[in-house]
Amino acid sequence: MTGLLPESESPSRHGWLPSARDGAAAIVAVALVALAAVIGGWLKARGVDVLARVPPLQARWLPHVGPGSVLAVMVAAAVVLRGPELAARLRWRPLLAAGYLASVAWTLSLALIDGWDRGIVSRLTTPTEYLSAVGRVTDIPRLIDTFAGGILSYQPDTWPTHVAGHPPGALLTFVTLDRLGLPGGGPAGMACILVGASAAVAVAVALRAADGEGGEYIARTALPFAVLFPGAIWVGVSADGLFMGVLAWGVALLAVGAGRSGLSGYVAALCGGVLLGFSLYLSYGLALAGLLPLAVLLVTRRLGPFVVATIGAGAVVATFTALGFWWFEGYELVQIRYYQPGEYGLRRPYGYWVWANLACLALAVGPATVAGLRRLGAAPLRSPRPLALLAAAAALAIVAADLSGLSKAEVERIWLPFSVWLVAACALLPHRGVRFWLAFQAVLALVINHLLLTTW
Repeated sequence: MTGLLPESESPSRHGWLPSARDGAAAIVAVALVALAAVIGGWLKARGVDVLARVPPLQARWLPHVGPGSVLAVMVAAAVVLRGPELAARLRWRPLLAAGYLASVAWTLSLALIDGWDRGIVSRLTTPTEYLSAVGRVTDIPRLIDTFAGGILSYQPDTWPTHVAGHPPGALLTFVTLDRLGLPGGGPAGMACILVGASAAVAVAVALRAADGEGGEYIARTALPFAVLFPGAIWVGVSADGLFMGVLAWGVALLAVGAGRSGLSGYVAALCGGVLLGFSLYLSYGLALAGLLPLAVLLVTRRLGPFVVATIGAGAVVATFTALGFWWFEGYELVQIRYYQPGEYGLRRPYGYWVWANLACLALAVGPATVAGLRRLGAAPLRSPRPLALLAAAAALAIVAADLSGLSKAEVERIWLPFSVWLVAACALLPHRGVRFWLAFQAVLALVINHLLLTTW
């Protein structure tokens, strides 16, 4: 379907090679990353601590291999060589199942490059992470009621950094795992991988549901890129990977509901609304994700399912509020803590991170996504409407988060719930160059994970 591409952007005459403009877009992204690394190192040398060991990433230099190295290469090779063909040929439901399994395998293998303990078990058990606070919770209603009292620093009952920086739903998720008999870093890390990896499928479901046959073509074309998402490095293992999965399925179920008639459509929309409402209590930043359901509304033009989804989200908000946690109070307190003495928000220079954040984003989405977004921006009116609106919604959310100053560094993981929607723009890349771009995405993730020990 070359009609999806501007005429001036036809595939390269050399077949697998990218067009000059696509290649230039990728080079600009590489240059931005290099500039962020050089300027970050220069600032550190001058005594300005950007609080990133290997700017712009939260990582340390540690070339290494691990149990996941061979598996990661095998998964990448399989997706590069056979992924586009299978995505075009398999029936829809088997394709989604295969896509999910491949996404899990890719995310898990990347995490296992660092080893089972260092790469998965210990990621969420450090003193600043969620599992360090699970033992403090003896009464869930009381947790929600008293949660805001532990957000600010310098008080006896202060929550650890990541717990305090998020609404209570994040901690509640890991408390629930513990109560279900799945305690510790292993189950928590695997939960993040299993839920986070499903976002690749959720994005495909949303695109197909929002635009029928045309949306299915885009979903099938984009799915191999969503599987080899370089951001999977931080999906396994960070809680933001789990947040990404929850949000993606909320949007997908809303799209499914808006694309169906009758009771089943309204049930899907209601379930989507509940997930979207719960996502507000996983991360304050996901309030910006409200642009994604609005994009679904603009595409489908069906108000009924949107109203039902709003009722579902409202029920979640009402429940947390009735139990004693007022979202806006928590958000206000988090902003105060972010700039308290000694906290990262006060110490990290805004002038550097406001643009270096975009270098982190470029590494998370990869050069293929940058090239796809260039095509989308060059001819937005000729691009599929669901893709254009969902990508625009995610991009606007990222811009707002960046300019707010509340996302300085660490956005390679923090922006995962938004960045996964940008990857769908890879569907606009010429078919003959797909394997080149998939390989580029995979190599980027493998290089990062083998040369650096990421914090998440």
